[in-house]
Amino acid sequence: MKTKINRRTFLQASVLGASTSFGSSSLLAASPAPVMKSNLFSSPAAIPAAKGPRVVIVGGGWSGLTLAKYLKKNNPAFDVVLLDKNQQFVSCPMSNVWMADQISLEFLTHSYIDAAKNNDYLYLNTTAIELDRVGKKLVTTMGSIAYDYLVLAPGIDYDYKRIGIENPEDEYALRMHHPAGFNSASEMMAIKHKLHNFKGGTLALTVPSGNYRCMAAPYERACMAAAIFKKRNIRAKVLLIDMNPGIRIKARGFKKAFSEYYPDIIQYESSADIKGINLQDRQINTEFDSYGFDDALIYPPVRAASIIEQFGLSDEASLQQEAKTDPFKYHLLDDEHVYVTGDSRSQPFSKSGNTANSEARYVAEVISAHAAGKEIDWRSPQTMCFSGVKIDPLESMSIIAFYNYDELQKSFAFDRSHVIEKWSEKAGQAGLAWAEGMYKDMFYS
Repeated sequence: MKTKINRRTFLQASVLGASTSFGSSSLLAASPAPVMKSNLFSSPAAIPAAKGPRVVIVGGGWSGLTLAKYLKKNNPAFDVVLLDKNQQFVSCPMSNVWMADQISLEFLTHSYIDAAKNNDYLYLNTTAIELDRVGKKLVTTMGSIAYDYLVLAPGIDYDYKRIGIENPEDEYALRMHHPAGFNSASEMMAIKHKLHNFKGGTLALTVPSGNYRCMAAPYERACMAAAIFKKRNIRAKVLLIDMNPGIRIKARGFKKAFSEYYPDIIQYESSADIKGINLQDRQINTEFDSYGFDDALIYPPVRAASIIEQFGLSDEASLQQEAKTDPFKYHLLDDEHVYVTGDSRSQPFSKSGNTANSEARYVAEVISAHAAGKEIDWRSPQTMCFSGVKIDPLESMSIIAFYNYDELQKSFAFDRSHVIEKWSEKAGQAGLAWAEGMYKDMFYS
């Protein structure tokens, strides 16, 4: 689907307050470019000199990895540098079925070095700390790096304040003892250990409000936890506390799975607006009720990665502190050389791996066209995900959808969606094949 859009007209219209049922964002006039605050680490990084226009990408997730590869494919003259604070990639998509021992950790884990070597770009294990947009320079813990184009794809951070957690000690306790499991490999590993060593009682899982990472994943995780307990004959209840009015996606399929496979294990509570968590009493407090637990996996609402705010790029009117970007070209409103993609971008598209991969391919074309003094038509990202509901063998259901921009409503919405809510072993294998194909796309030439 291609749509010809006059961006100048768009940006002058009231569309800047666009919202949808699955996320909202307000795009305001961008603030002046922040200037570096200190000379700390500002000496040039000891890396090879640029052999062409340098594109620096911050964040080696599904978006950043895809961008690095396709920027080089679209324009081999680009000198592409990918930065990530981690030494290896561990996939969040498919981690739930890994927790239930349906795949190995090796399936999820991949080498940044191999990706860079196979696709002819430079990978640096470093952290970005300051941005000088006037001088087009990014400061990292390795030193400063000059850029012609900069892409920020840093993912998400959790926003515990939106569930009433104001005390840093309480937030730290939740992060350590009741991790969300959607932002790091350490969280995922801690959760798998919890699930396989649970002795019984009530395990509470929460579903955040807003546009969060992996919309179907909390419901899938409830199924995987219940499947593990059922397999191990553990007397346990999975208490799924949803801050939303109902299951956000594949609702009919998940409801049927809960009632058909896990009627005595999964207890689903919707419209539970979490107002606080009493860790000492092990109690989750909502607007009207309180729920006790023996252990919990607390997934709070999410926000754009804090680096977006630190660099002065976030929209203060956005509840999730997402970047102020052109919704069709992904660059900052006042800077066509700095782009934001993946989970920190302003558009309300799904924060999923396949969405990040497909939109990154498009943004790679946008940047290549800009460097050549051209423009391309907007193209919708593609959302696709598989959700496991049963194990041994793995049985899954799926969805595929695109997006459209409604000129009358001034908002994005799902378009051409196809949901298969009848789970099957065939769909389970299709999900594994999809993930394997995605990893090959990001890590191999």
